[in-house]
Amino acid sequence: MTVRVDVAVIGAGPAGLAAALGIVRARRSVIVLDSARPRNAATLASHGFITRDGISPLELRKLGAEELAGYGVAVERTVVTSLSPLESGEFVVQAETRGAGVGTEVVARAVVLATGLAETLPALPTLRAFYGTALHSCVDCDGWEKRTAPLALIGETDDLAERARFLANWSDDLVVFTNGVAEVSDADEAELASRGIRVERRVIADIAGTGREGMTGVTLADGETVPRTAGFVRPVWTPSLAFADDLGLARDADGYISTDGAGRTSVAGIYAAGDIVSGPQQLLIAAGDGARVAGSVIRDTLETTARVRRAPARAVE
Repeated sequence: MTVRVDVAVIGAGPAGLAAALGIVRARRSVIVLDSARPRNAATLASHGFITRDGISPLELRKLGAEELAGYGVAVERTVVTSLSPLESGEFVVQAETRGAGVGTEVVARAVVLATGLAETLPALPTLRAFYGTALHSCVDCDGWEKRTAPLALIGETDDLAERARFLANWSDDLVVFTNGVAEVSDADEAELASRGIRVERRVIADIAGTGREGMTGVTLADGETVPRTAGFVRPVWTPSLAFADDLGLARDADGYISTDGAGRTSVAGIYAAGDIVSGPQQLLIAAGDGARVAGSVIRDTLETTARVRRAPARAVE
């Protein structure tokens, strides 16, 4: 069975949901495909989203899906496996229902990519147990809640000094842990020390603490535990776009999709919104980006929509 729509939106985070809402309200047929594996699933509360400060990220997605359902737009829980162009100028999206072995084919005149990022965290045995409660990745999102805590900044990338300066806005008690990997120059270390920020270059063994007492410190490979009750982790982020590799989309030096600033990618008919485009990784910004991309899709499909006013998404043989 093939479903034909005006626009397929891949990803049901704030960017994808906002894009779909704007597009369906312009009388385009839309389907949203989502794997239901959001990067922020471990986070209990998200912050900075006006009127929704403190809401669970999963609840935010649920509310967005319910709003779309009121317009007849379904959020299909499927894993997209491929995205390819057709000679007609349309695109075909192949997807599978997770665990069911059922395939879905969607043919669309335009596709919005809003899949977000996959993240790789430092390989510490129990880090995931504290991730989303004591440890976070987004300082903008969770810095306020940790402002009185002795903080750790853990990472293996070479931008830790810059991130430490930013995090110092929220904490007067900060230790930077390089895990023996990240490069922090002597000049940066001296400058951070002048702010009272210590750089710890020894290898980390694990995060100390229990489910009952929470995080209590960072244990180093030599056995010493540095007391810390919360902190931030610097993951390595990768756009979740393996299914679209054959399109040859232009990307920047960090692997994010390049756009014209209005969501148009290097392939006509393919748009990108949210965290897969370089910029601040915040829910509110992602939602705004999705709304902006919706405007681009609407303008770019004015002529064809005027010729053939399509009905809501329908299945055809």
